[in-house]
Amino acid sequence: MFQWLIDFDQKAFLYLNGIHSPEFDDIMYLISGTKLWIPFYMVLLVIIVYRERPYHFLYTLIFIAIAVVLSDRISVLIKFLVHRPRPTYNPEIADIVHVVNYYRGGMYGFVSSHAANVFSVATFLAYHFKYYKWSLFLYSWAFVVTYSRIYLGVHYPLDLICGIVIGMLIGTQCYVYKVRVEVYLERKIEIFKEKKAKSEL
Repeated sequence: MFQWLIDFDQKAFLYLNGIHSPEFDDIMYLISGTKLWIPFYMVLLVIIVYRERPYHFLYTLIFIAIAVVLSDRISVLIKFLVHRPRPTYNPEIADIVHVVNYYRGGMYGFVSSHAANVFSVATFLAYHFKYYKWSLFLYSWAFVVTYSRIYLGVHYPLDLICGIVIGMLIGTQCYVYKVRVEVYLERKIEIFKEKKAKSEL
């Protein structure tokens, strides 16, 4: 029923994966790796702590962590439910897929955990910062990381698109719940302070 979509997805992948050069191989490999994310996230952490009122940044950090864990675990679960091999493990095209540094990923690729993770964080922070330049930067970063997965030959476009959707949904919901929890706890703190002040009179 969906064979036409699978065929189109494979053709789109081969076209995009075929656009490569030695100059970009190492760059895309570095972008796709998690080591490059560490300094990026550290900068974001400093900005979040600086912008927030005392201890309020904890709400943000906790729900970012929840978003990443949810997007990662859900995407991995879908991989093992769907069992769609990555392009590098597809016997029909594996020999013509462009790979870098012999990296082929795990057996299954639908959906992309990279795409889900980076877009869950980008979406959450886009709501959090509420500034279009930050949103543009965050989504641009997420898109480049996501595209690197096609370049490296380990994901079809559909893997990434579905990962993006899942990540954005999770990022949105985590931000909504973060606001609700923050409002609820702040109200509880205010009530506690009011009761304490009255008891001291």
